[in-house]
Amino acid sequence: MLEVTQLSVSYGDLGALWDVSFHVDAGELVAIVGPNGAGKTTMLRAILGLIPSASGEVVFDGQRLTGSPSHRRVQQGIALVPEGRRVFPFMSVLENLELAAFAVGGGREIPGRLEQVVTLFPVLRERRAQMAGSLSGGEQQMLAIGRALMARPKLLMLDEPSLGLAPIVVDRLYGAIRELQAQGLTILLVEQYVYGALELANRAYVIETGRMTREGSGQDLLHDDYIRKTYLVV
Repeated sequence: MLEVTQLSVSYGDLGALWDVSFHVDAGELVAIVGPNGAGKTTMLRAILGLIPSASGEVVFDGQRLTGSPSHRRVQQGIALVPEGRRVFPFMSVLENLELAAFAVGGGREIPGRLEQVVTLFPVLRERRAQMAGSLSGGEQQMLAIGRALMARPKLLMLDEPSLGLAPIVVDRLYGAIRELQAQGLTILLVEQYVYGALELANRAYVIETGRMTREGSGQDLLHDDYIRKTYLVV
């Protein structure tokens, strides 16, 4: 479904990604893990067209995305849950969700999509009239994921969904992500929480200093000596 080939991104004279290549097949949950500053967020932003790439190619669902604006990529079926959640704090939970649906021409489908989201995250049903900025961090993350789902994505990209959350909340979120994949959604998960991401993933890649350094099944990487020593030893 997604094929990224030799993607390079620079900020002025400063390189951020160098010849990054990977793929995500339909129905897969693929994790990309690595330390802070490795280029994970830059990569997701480039895939969505929020920043330009210096070279390389992104193909989604058989179509080259080169030159395509971000809103068109969303309409084609890519949704991003950004790092830090970035909900609209002075809008209600319901307004946050409805806004995302209207971005892809929601119309009559909105009630059905809303029901799917609040079934996945029941707390959003309870908080639907509450201002998004007054939610807890975990509730805001649920809202951010729900907002992305309202856009009917074929590919859901998650940027550090566990960041700053208590372990029990992360477990709930990861359970929801697992359920979404079981429903057939293709997911690209970017995380610093290496253990959880690799446990969840069908396949995974490691990115360090802007370059892909390892790939394999989630379980294979969990038992890789380098990964264990670098990321999993406390």
